[in-house]
Amino acid sequence: MHVVITGASGLVGGALINQLRQRDISVTAVSRNPRAHTALSGVNWTGWDGLSDAVSGAAGVVHLAGEGIVDQRWNSARKAALRDSRIETTRQVVQAIQEAGEKPAVLISASAIGYYGNRVERESTEVAPAGDDFLAQLCVDWEAESQGSGVRTVNPRFGIVLANEGGALPRLLFPFRLGLGGPIGRGRSWWSWIHLDDAVGAIIHALEQSNVEGPINLTAPNPVRNSQFSSALGRALRRPALMPVPPMALKLALGEGAGVLLASQRILPTRTLDLGYRFKYTDIDSALKDLVA
Repeated sequence: MHVVITGASGLVGGALINQLRQRDISVTAVSRNPRAHTALSGVNWTGWDGLSDAVSGAAGVVHLAGEGIVDQRWNSARKAALRDSRIETTRQVVQAIQEAGEKPAVLISASAIGYYGNRVERESTEVAPAGDDFLAQLCVDWEAESQGSGVRTVNPRFGIVLANEGGALPRLLFPFRLGLGGPIGRGRSWWSWIHLDDAVGAIIHALEQSNVEGPINLTAPNPVRNSQFSSALGRALRRPALMPVPPMALKLALGEGAGVLLASQRILPTRTLDLGYRFKYTDIDSALKDLVA
């Protein structure tokens, strides 16, 4: 079995490679700078110009490429980069599959729960309508671009991925370890999270199970309010979690992009569960205990 991964140097991509190699599955990792990566047994690094050759005959393609959503303050140029890094690369992947002599069995093309917009108190499953803000429209266009390859297509809508190696969690750990952590504002917003192990596990499940198709929410079954998340992180670290973060501080740092962290999204993985994936971490305490305690 052979799998092609774009965005392979990212948080989820790197963890996915590790899990596939443990299963003796060979990987072609697509990168803008393949020579920068250390050789690893069973992993062939290639540039985007080698994509067409890579996908032909592969068991599956996992497309994870895209600029980080909250890595920089949003302005018009940054928003254009967020779009281009997703839409254009997805177009290239679909075209490569269309032109492949032997098509892969499945395309797993990433999306995000930003698709739903700011839902405030409403629960949302995979059948909920899209929101109307920038990130929601980006996700709509991103998913639409992934269609048309002629193979089974899955769109995992990622929630907040919790991991020690990257994402939101390492940024939160420093103030919490100093006893300066706490909720954002009043902490009422819903956070829909997923442990990195489950994010990777659900992707592998989608690779292996031919009944998995269409959008699936990659969020744990039990979303929590931001205040609950902060309390759980404090318990895991045995530190207080009483210092609220002013929302204005995030807006000054990230501009419009602060809405990603301030939005309230109560997202449930209904189709993910119906299609047979079983989460390893279903509650926030067990997830954070595994990661940081």
